[in-house]
Amino acid sequence: MSEASDDFPDTLTQRIGVLARRETEARVLAPVIEAMAEEFGREKVLEILRETIIRVAREQGEELAGAMGGDGPGEFMESMKYWKQDNALEIDVLDQTADSLAFNVTGCRYAQMYKALGIPELGAILSCNRDFAFAEGFNGKATLTRTQTILSGASHCDFRFDFSGGDD
Repeated sequence: MSEASDDFPDTLTQRIGVLARRETEARVLAPVIEAMAEEFGREKVLEILRETIIRVAREQGEELAGAMGGDGPGEFMESMKYWKQDNALEIDVLDQTADSLAFNVTGCRYAQMYKALGIPELGAILSCNRDFAFAEGFNGKATLTRTQTILSGASHCDFRFDFSGGDD
């Protein structure tokens, strides 16, 4: 991993925003992934990509929790400012307690961008695929339930986080 700052582990993303970062990544990775898929088979390449993105997301979640000074719902919600930068997400917070966080994403420029690039399947792997592992990295007790995404055609993404570790 790269060297972290005191404020946020990824100072480049903090400056340019996560949306711009994801677009840059997608524009570079899409042709590389396609070339590798032709050589090694699409399913195998996508499987490796999924596994790699999950590993990276978990590591980034751990780093971010450290940078935020905590790993609870409040710190997680505060960290959303990085993903919302440049009006990238419209979020409707439904509930936030000491052990849970529930919100809907009602507008997603990430989904719009992946669709505009003609790579919604890769977008799901490069972005939506991160969310579960990112939450686990952010807080080892956290679980995410999400039943739908805008990128897959739903009207909103439903994020329901449980930070209690299931001790209910």
